[in-house]
Amino acid sequence: MNIAENLKRIKAEIPEEVTLVAISKTKPEKDILAAYEAGQRIFGENKIQEMTEKWEKLPKDIEWHMVGHVQRNKVKYMAEFVELIHAVDSLKLLKEIEKQAAKYDRTINCLLQIKIAEEDTKYGINVDEVESILQSEAYRKMTHVKVVGLMGMATFTENEEQIKEEFSFLSTTFEDLKSRYNSFTILSMGMSGDYKIAIDCGSTMIRVGSSIFGERNYQ
Repeated sequence: MNIAENLKRIKAEIPEEVTLVAISKTKPEKDILAAYEAGQRIFGENKIQEMTEKWEKLPKDIEWHMVGHVQRNKVKYMAEFVELIHAVDSLKLLKEIEKQAAKYDRTINCLLQIKIAEEDTKYGINVDEVESILQSEAYRKMTHVKVVGLMGMATFTENEEQIKEEFSFLSTTFEDLKSRYNSFTILSMGMSGDYKIAIDCGSTMIRVGSSIFGERNYQ
């Protein structure tokens, strides 16, 4: 398993304007350093505690993204350093991020997660809820949080047509919002199994783990 070679291969396949987030959850620091030495600087984690421990030990020019479901009571642990939170699914969570970011006088970029998959296990809100968050007085008053786009996860299926439909729906929604909210620049969709379809559908950011680091070890 050569991490540097895997990275090189993926970067050669994706357009220059698409950002690659290396999903390093459950992976040891040595694997992250191998990717870092190969030029990768953006890493994504799905547990705040694990990400914070890695942030403390690893090079400080790494850009950390939180890609998993966020519990409000844990936001304070990452507020000092997190660059982008991908899976924001409520105004309550945005309020907590605002409150914690203010303590460090930082602005934290966030993506609103839209539920496009059929599985009940996937989190996310619908398009109307996105609009009501963006239109809310509470959000408009925030000075330490910026919603910069959308994130979504397709259904885990072999059916490429279905994946394409889900990504296309998200992409259309993103383009519509982008035309009305000038902060919208990021559409985060596509993982190891489906990032090529996601890019074809207009993704600007892909989240790739096992294709870089190998299968995860959940022990």
